[in-house]
Amino acid sequence: MNEQSQIGTGKGLHVAIIMDGNGRWAKERGRPRLFGHHAGAKRAREVVEACPDLGVTHITLFAFSTENWKRTQAEVAGLMSLFRRYINKTAHELNDEGACVRFIGDRIKLDPKLRRLMDDLEDLTKDNDRVHVTVALNYGGRDEVARATQRLAQDVKAGKLDPDTIDEETLPKYLDTCMLPDPDLVIRTSGEARVSNFLLWQSAYAEYEFIDTLWPDFDRAKFAEILDRFAMRDRRFGAVKNG
Repeated sequence: MNEQSQIGTGKGLHVAIIMDGNGRWAKERGRPRLFGHHAGAKRAREVVEACPDLGVTHITLFAFSTENWKRTQAEVAGLMSLFRRYINKTAHELNDEGACVRFIGDRIKLDPKLRRLMDDLEDLTKDNDRVHVTVALNYGGRDEVARATQRLAQDVKAGKLDPDTIDEETLPKYLDTCMLPDPDLVIRTSGEARVSNFLLWQSAYAEYEFIDTLWPDFDRAKFAEILDRFAMRDRRFGAVKNG
């Protein structure tokens, strides 16, 4: 990555990633899907480590969607076990590296032990700001908007919010991501070209990169290459430049 693209637009970038392709990566090697998920978790760790050097201050990783419960019971149980082990193993490493970790999504359906680990990691790293790592776990964009709308409606009912003052700046304050900037770039690996219910509101003006690389093969060099291309994009946010 050259110096110009490393500093990007002069501000820290928020990159969101749909980490897809773990199962296919494992199948190509004649291994079970969970083997691919373990490889994908290691890759996620490496990508987070690379963020500060690449000018990325915020990274959001799509780890488990509200639709992923439809997978086999064995795969879901294996993923939940992986999440617990990953948090236990990396909590102090992430804290030492200055990572502030947050989780978004509906936690109610997750098992209590996993929720406690998530809470503890958030509390441990809450004062860090070298890189902000957000993990979307049991997350769906439509579900998030529905839950946000419920909270907004409750505030209207309680007299805390005047419905006549509600505008497009109001709902984001009720979203899971209320403390985060909107993503500048969304990357999806594995060759699929869809957003899969990920950050639907927040990504209205994000740039997208759909790449063929399977997630366990997504390395620092590929990340840097994509950020190089992003740095060359002309982002007008609906406006037209003079001249």
